[in-house]
Amino acid sequence: MQLDITNDSLAVYEALASDVRLKIIQLLSTKKMNNKELAADLGLSTAIVTMHIRKLEEAKIIKTERVGQQKISSLRVDKIEVIFPKKIFNAFDIKENSIPIGHYTNYSVEPTCGLATLRNFIGPVDEPKYFMDPSRMNARILWFTKGFVEYQSPNFLSNSEKLEMMEISMELSSEFPFANDNWPSDITFTLNGIELGTWTSPGDFADIRGKYTPDWYPDNLNQYGILKTIRIMNHGTYMEGDPVSDVKISDIPAHEDTWHLKIEVKETAKNVGGCTLFGKGFGNYDQDIKIKTFYS
Repeated sequence: MQLDITNDSLAVYEALASDVRLKIIQLLSTKKMNNKELAADLGLSTAIVTMHIRKLEEAKIIKTERVGQQKISSLRVDKIEVIFPKKIFNAFDIKENSIPIGHYTNYSVEPTCGLATLRNFIGPVDEPKYFMDPSRMNARILWFTKGFVEYQSPNFLSNSEKLEMMEISMELSSEFPFANDNWPSDITFTLNGIELGTWTSPGDFADIRGKYTPDWYPDNLNQYGILKTIRIMNHGTYMEGDPVSDVKISDIPAHEDTWHLKIEVKETAKNVGGCTLFGKGFGNYDQDIKIKTFYS
């Protein structure tokens, strides 16, 4: 589960603001339990435990299912990540491009793979040839197990403008048939032939529905990803403050007409766990791939 600093995430923060509910989460991390078992372990009445369970259910941290005459509770998530507002670099001017998910200009993918628009799948899934279907331009989500997709975006910097920093952001996850929260994948990012670094996605998530994922899209398929921001600076390349390579902004060809961004799962990667890209109308972030250039 991924949260932000907005009222949309408030229910989760409120659910966690209780020592009793934290103890319930700790107990459910070991096994599924019914309300009577939880009440006995906590030394509380069943009525009080039921109230706390309801709060955790509303926050989509746990789920409850009826088995016979019992209500059994279990955890829905195994990780919660909080994304803080991005720092704004006021010292530089900014040019920003947004690339829709289906507007890749080159690809080579292997099943499992597929694409979907806001209304339906594009052709049968696991058929790479449909990545060349003209309707791919309307795709808002795509996924593949191995290979790459490459995007192009215009570089609007003039010769008199100095490139100071770049940010590339996108929502992505691993790719597993249906979904698997624990399915690591090494996803590599390359810009204009320069390998920026590799990020290991922890899994392919379907524990809860994506905030923007269309109603028609099946519950058991990849619902949302993690918003990752690659920042190329004058002393290296970082993701959320963690270094991923020694590539500096001075290494980037600042005045080529086009940015070429490749997103790849290499055959030689340690974790070949696929890639899912989420665009506008899918996942938890209503955005496409964004490229920001900071210049002076």
